Amino acid sequence: MADTSKQKELQLVIFKVGEEEFGVEISQVREIVRFIHITPVPRALSFVEGVVNLRGQILAVIDLARRLNLKANPRSDKTRIVVVEIEGSTIGMIVDEVAEVLRLDTEHIDKTPELIAGEFQQQYLKGVGKLENRLIILIDLAKIFSSEEVEDIKNVQTAEEK
Repeated sequence: MADTSKQKELQLVIFKVGEEEFGVEISQVREIVRFIHITPVPRALSFVEGVVNLRGQILAVIDLARRLNLKANPRSDKTRIVVVEIEGSTIGMIVDEVAEVLRLDTEHIDKTPELIAGEFQQQYLKGVGKLENRLIILIDLAKIFSSEEVEDIKNVQTAEEK
């Protein structure tokens, strides 16, 4: 008898960074906003772009392409900031484009191939989703950063709030 407690379908936010398409579970995404001016922060981690004031809240913004060691496309009117909650902190992540929100049956998700796993750190890869002629790399945003990095990002935000 099949295990019915397993989730049959994931609802994903699909976005592009460079030439790659990524998917994250919609539950990890708080909101998606247009790219706005980012104030640089001295001595921040290399992938921290700076901070923004989003409706009165100071938000650290990271460049996801830099964090994943990918070549980003030039910023355009499609560039977005995906706002996520990680370890109690709200963080913005710059992506080249948010493509869509879709549902993907778990039957269409494969284990991450070794070739891709070698390019990215394995702990935040959840698999590869297959859609007709597209492959979508599924990531867990909460695992992209180490606890120390999350703490450093929190420090950037609190320093700017003072």
